[in-house]
Amino acid sequence: MAASSLLFVFPRAIALTGALAILNGLSPSALMAQSTDSSSDNSSTPITPVQSDLFGPTSVLGSGYRLGPGDVISVSVFAAEEYSGEQLVLQDGTVNLPRVGRVPIQGFTLEQAAEAIAARYAIYIHRPLVTIAPVRLRPVRIAISGEVNRPGAYSIEGSDRVNDNQGVDAFDSRFPTLTQAISEAGGITDQANLREIEIRRPVAPNRQEITRISLWDLIESGDLSQDAILQSGDEVYIPTATALTPQEATTLSSASFAPDTIRVYVAGEVEQPGVVEVPLNTPLNQAILVAGSFTPRANQNTVELVRLNPDGTATERDIPVDFSQGVNDTNNPILKDQDVIVISRSGAAQAGDTTNIILNPITRILGALFGFGRLFD
Repeated sequence: MAASSLLFVFPRAIALTGALAILNGLSPSALMAQSTDSSSDNSSTPITPVQSDLFGPTSVLGSGYRLGPGDVISVSVFAAEEYSGEQLVLQDGTVNLPRVGRVPIQGFTLEQAAEAIAARYAIYIHRPLVTIAPVRLRPVRIAISGEVNRPGAYSIEGSDRVNDNQGVDAFDSRFPTLTQAISEAGGITDQANLREIEIRRPVAPNRQEITRISLWDLIESGDLSQDAILQSGDEVYIPTATALTPQEATTLSSASFAPDTIRVYVAGEVEQPGVVEVPLNTPLNQAILVAGSFTPRANQNTVELVRLNPDGTATERDIPVDFSQGVNDTNNPILKDQDVIVISRSGAAQAGDTTNIILNPITRILGALFGFGRLFD
């Protein structure tokens, strides 16, 4: 196994591991960490950013990662192969080692676990040198809330087995990250504020460390070092944006962890009114066709587009329909998630009606909110 994937119980090596964690972490100016007590008020005291816990390929296997049931580690005792081998952390948080029996290591870092094991073998070996390497980590259990499509609790599988020719970087590159968690939760909504994402990490009973980060650098530059490494117990919160510029909205929709599809409601005079699921960046004309196109009674000249904005407002636009047009903001705009397209009746159809159209509950609510119920009278 590559030497870089081993953690030695030796003061200079431990210091070097810590230095590597800092060198591979995010620069302090890129994040702000805060410590808060969940039983106290909402105020918090700024603390030094903790790069080693969240960022950089070395960090997760350095001082930040805490062992727990389900982890598999390789324990090597120098010059004592009979005591070496792979060990599963059992449900009680111990590893069952040759000769010395069970050693509790739950909640320990890899360095601390190596020290605890070395202390047990010191009864039989003079100054034992113990090395520990990760083999497979347990699933990471996190919660994600806010502006994602499927908020909730998730269990994300850890990395596969590390090959001998792979170093610690290759192992950590597959450890669950913030963007992977967002993807598991169905992707971000178009109202997500990616500049102020919170990762809340338990550090003691009734106490959390809150780290606020921005993923805009990752989206705009592709710098994967900006992606946060997650641990079991983390809570991720993605707030709602108060306002987005058109350029920011476009960037957000094209992010790799944005959803592949959006849901659009097509109401009124189409053959199959209702919610349609279409690919990201679908234009208005395509959504109308997906809903079965116009009925013979439809006003085929103009449709109404209702859009909910990130700041809580809504916009309502009349769109002249022209199926010969390509994508453009005037006749065939790109749709966003939760857009509503309303197709009214033609004037001739309205004049010939003796009864009102029966509107489903969703259409009635939308009409009341945005004032387009008159289109169906």
